[in-house]
Amino acid sequence: MAEQPSQPVQHPLTVVMKAKSPEDYAALRQAVEALQALPPDKNPITVAFNKIGTVHFGRFAFLGNDQLGVITTYDGDFDVYINEFIDNIGDVFNTLLAHVEDAPPLPVQTHRQEFLNYVHRVDCGCVEPFYSAYPEHTVLDILNVTRDGPS
Repeated sequence: MAEQPSQPVQHPLTVVMKAKSPEDYAALRQAVEALQALPPDKNPITVAFNKIGTVHFGRFAFLGNDQLGVITTYDGDFDVYINEFIDNIGDVFNTLLAHVEDAPPLPVQTHRQEFLNYVHRVDCGCVEPFYSAYPEHTVLDILNVTRDGPS
């Protein structure tokens, strides 16, 4: 069995955001459920994931009765990753963050560094080591193999 490289190309992100109030939690839940009910080609998050091409997995999770988790595994540099999402779905973040405690100033498109700092602050990280079944392969590597077949 091959040994895992010390630094996989994938990185975990586990952002946990606390709603400002029960009403804000209900608004968060409604906004996320409405987005997720859209067909994939109309869901701005799915469209952004496909366009950016560095996200292995992404999901929302409601935690307790006052928190929203955004959990992804992505390739590459954190700042580049977050900035691509600001460029592609900044307005989605603006909608969600309007209901979150200690949110950065909005809009995120204007306050990029504050948003980057916020995501760092609310990222729960993971208990190391981060396991990957394919630690040296990016999303694009995997898509190329699945589209073209093994070489």
